[in-house]
Amino acid sequence: MSTTVAAAAVRGVSKTFGARKALDSVSLDVQPGEMVALIGPSGSGKSTLLRSISGLQTVDGGKGTIDVFGIPVQKNGRVTGQVRKARAKVGFIAQQFNLVGRLSLFTNVLLGALGRMGTWAGLFGRWSAEDKQKAMAALHRVGVSDYAGQRANTLSGGQQQRGAIARAILQGAQAVLADEPVASLDPVSARKVMELLVELNERDKVAVIVTLHQVDYAIRYCERVVALKGGKIVYDGPSTGLGREKLIEIYGPEIEDAFWEGVGP
Repeated sequence: MSTTVAAAAVRGVSKTFGARKALDSVSLDVQPGEMVALIGPSGSGKSTLLRSISGLQTVDGGKGTIDVFGIPVQKNGRVTGQVRKARAKVGFIAQQFNLVGRLSLFTNVLLGALGRMGTWAGLFGRWSAEDKQKAMAALHRVGVSDYAGQRANTLSGGQQQRGAIARAILQGAQAVLADEPVASLDPVSARKVMELLVELNERDKVAVIVTLHQVDYAIRYCERVVALKGGKIVYDGPSTGLGREKLIEIYGPEIEDAFWEGVGP
């Protein structure tokens, strides 16, 4: 009988910055095809957790481990030698878009193919005709193919973020880690980006883990919500279970700032 390998498996992970414990013995499983929001007040550890899953942030030494699709990412406080193999399966979308500003949007999307290209081919940008076709298809899918030839740093935040999603599509990512992807966007662009992440999850069965400051977006777009406070998971369940009392317990005085319009449920 086959068993499903978790898209992300976090076991007993801690991370300390000076005297502050950003993560405190956190364990979490996210299954393939799930769409999970990480929420919590400022400094709760949600971005640290997401960056740790990708191997961008090392965790404290000890018993804590992180695997992605069964591939070890971190162990004994170190990133493993297999992290590159794991990252080939994961697209990362950052708050500040994470595109190369001087390159065209088209070329930025093509960078998603680097994981399956040879070193020299990637170094000299020898993209295959198939990858070029797929890049344009991905840009068309997210609605920014008209801007393919523009330098990324001339585009709006929403256009750049859609380009980052197109890059993950071209990469063939089995999971997407999105760190505050709508924090720098206006509400209209933010909704479009969230809708694209939902579509990627539902149509392509890609696991999506997204950190969000806007609780209303977490409730609207994600079936499962994991809330952190003080480096610990204090809620893990359906978004429908997040009533006002639970949110006040999680956010305290920050509750009114945790909604886009500044008004809670």
